[in-house]
Amino acid sequence: MDYKKLGLTVGIEIHQELNTTHKLFCSCPPKINKDEHDFTFTRKLRPAQSELGEIDPAALFEFLKGKKIIYQANYDSSCLVEMDEEPPGPMDAEALDIGLQFSLLTKGAPVDEVQIMRKTVVDGSNTGGFQRTSVISLGGELEAAGATYHLEQVAIEEDAARKIEEDGDTITYRLDRLGIPLIEITTAPEMHTPRQVYDVAARIGSILRATGRVRRGLGTIRQDINVSIMNGAIIEVKGAQDLGMIETIVEYEAQRQATLMEIAETLKKREVKAEMLTKDLLDVSELFKETESRILVNALKNHGKVYAVKLKGFNGLTGMELCPNRRLGTEMSDHAKFMGGVRGIFHTDELPGYKITEAEVAALRKAVGAESDDAVVIVADAEEKCKAALIAVVDRAKQAIDGVPAETRSANPDGTTRFTRPRPGAARMYPETDVKPVQITPEMIKEIKGRLPEMPEAKLARYQKEYELNEKLATQIIDSDYLSLFEKLAAEGVSTTLLAVTLTEDLTKLRRDGVSVEELTDEAITDVFMMVESGTTVKESIPELLQYLAEHPDADAETALDKLGLAMISEDQLKAIIDEVVQNGMDLVKERGMGSMGPLMGAAMSKVRGKAQPQVVQKLLQAAIKARIA
Repeated sequence: MDYKKLGLTVGIEIHQELNTTHKLFCSCPPKINKDEHDFTFTRKLRPAQSELGEIDPAALFEFLKGKKIIYQANYDSSCLVEMDEEPPGPMDAEALDIGLQFSLLTKGAPVDEVQIMRKTVVDGSNTGGFQRTSVISLGGELEAAGATYHLEQVAIEEDAARKIEEDGDTITYRLDRLGIPLIEITTAPEMHTPRQVYDVAARIGSILRATGRVRRGLGTIRQDINVSIMNGAIIEVKGAQDLGMIETIVEYEAQRQATLMEIAETLKKREVKAEMLTKDLLDVSELFKETESRILVNALKNHGKVYAVKLKGFNGLTGMELCPNRRLGTEMSDHAKFMGGVRGIFHTDELPGYKITEAEVAALRKAVGAESDDAVVIVADAEEKCKAALIAVVDRAKQAIDGVPAETRSANPDGTTRFTRPRPGAARMYPETDVKPVQITPEMIKEIKGRLPEMPEAKLARYQKEYELNEKLATQIIDSDYLSLFEKLAAEGVSTTLLAVTLTEDLTKLRRDGVSVEELTDEAITDVFMMVESGTTVKESIPELLQYLAEHPDADAETALDKLGLAMISEDQLKAIIDEVVQNGMDLVKERGMGSMGPLMGAAMSKVRGKAQPQVVQKLLQAAIKARIA
């Protein structure tokens, strides 16, 4: 796409969990608890009016779903603050310090006083119905791929509860993550291509890691991407966790919005007005009493109904592809699922199909009075669900007349997005009265400036010189989540090249193979390297040991070594293995003499499987061959 012609404009909000000792407003440790929960409690949340008497539309939308919220908690990771049964304590000074470090590294202007605010959240992810957030600095800038981009603000806020499952009208959350400190970095909307968005997000991530005080692992950093095109609305795409997918998300969202604008133009040419899209819902169950469509049959058998609605002028448009795997009919289905709780919809652009026949489609079009330019949407479920779903479909069709509706969407694994809720308004933010403001004094800023960490580019030059790493390995380790661990182990004398390769390339390969490397603790990784340093095992065993520890998080390195049989063998055992290899290869020894070293070395290393140092194997093998040819 021609993004300049399209008028693509993007801003991002980066949310990164901070590696602190305590949560943001209590003394609980910021740990994810994988043990069985100790207790549960249930809540139903409702939106509250702002000081001006307004209700945030996004909060109202969530409330109307009528969800029951179940919270799971453990005594060692949650307290009454997370339960919203006790006032919060003061803001964690450690989290504020880390946030100010980032602000100063990016030339931001810290505020004089940090005011804690409440941001309405009624999806159940916060027990109190709001998230506490605080702006700590304004402005700032950073360099990415040779260009300068500006920041709007930096904030510190508490992370949300962790969703466990959603089943019908019930959502279950775990409170362990609720209250973990987050830094939120908001950029100016200055990016105009998907690549620029990637470059800025990657640069922000590298500066955050430079502080050495951020948490690592899937889910600890999330990007919200605000995307718009010329004459469109701002779409907030939430929850992009994989940096590598950012370009695809922006590309697909731009394509989706551009196609929605084309649909709006088509509807304009067809002279479709909002008032023509009526909510005249028709019970068409009788038309499908003999249908072979399993979906419709099951609904009717369970005392459900089949309802239909006509969409004036939408023929050929409901099936129009907006971007890969997404059509306008998919958008309508998302709204129907949210508002009606149905499993999905059918529209005439995809029928006949799903065992719905051409004759049934013709009868359906006739029943609702559809003309050639009209589309028909049907849904099968309980009567009230059908009606709520089709009303939502009509509302989404009306939005299509104007082009791109302002809304919040979530990122799908393939880079497409799905509707989540309307965009929030200004009424969602109000002051927190239970926590005192925090003064940021000139003395505090001066002290932090005196201990700011290196910026990534300075660290890159130092790593190449001090640790004798090539540019590729130095860049990889600086961009990784294991920067602090690398420096710690390098200081203890572990080979820096071995460290860099293991912590970047080897762990990346394990992750791609489906291994949950996020389960690896710094202690477990350190123990593996220390076993290599002590001669207990060899460096070739490291990936296997790390894989075992990732797959068995409760095991220690010694257990992994024992289970995998990777402990070093004795010299006598090694000599016996080498003698056997040489004896089996005597024909080769007689033919080539010392030239048989290569093939026999491979055979010997295959038998010892990382249980002996290659240089020791080579020395003993040379001696054994010489003894045979002497």
